[in-house]
Amino acid sequence: MHEHFMRLALKQAEQALAEDEVPVGAVIVHHGRVIGSAYNQREQLCDPTAHAEMLAITQAAAALRCWRLEDCTLYVTLEPCPMCAGAIVQARIPTVVYGAADPKAGAAASLFRLLDDPRLNHRCEVVSGIMAQQCGAVLSEFFRRQRALGKK
Repeated sequence: MHEHFMRLALKQAEQALAEDEVPVGAVIVHHGRVIGSAYNQREQLCDPTAHAEMLAITQAAAALRCWRLEDCTLYVTLEPCPMCAGAIVQARIPTVVYGAADPKAGAAASLFRLLDDPRLNHRCEVVSGIMAQQCGAVLSEFFRRQRALGKK
């Protein structure tokens, strides 16, 4: 089941890659149905908060007409950053499934453990490493292209 939805998130990441955005994709599932799907759009929207998770959370909340996403699962190709982890906690998402770890900014396990921090009012079940190789490969391809073009 996790692989099916991670493949959908990976399709979102591939869309980001095609649009020269950092290729991260996310989908939010509610009772087996996708209610939010997005990819990073920071460059297109000139918005530092336009991460895949943030955009998908906004869509899901609109679909449910409620900010509490209590019966949802978030699938994301890259471990959430601190900003996204904070939004996940605020949205009360109970389960987060991610592909590739992010040793530079990961807030689920790599640098911080915000999603299951007992000091916060909400904690998430975290499932990591689902299709990690494929999720990491699309990111590696993007950064390889950026280096070839001389971009940072």
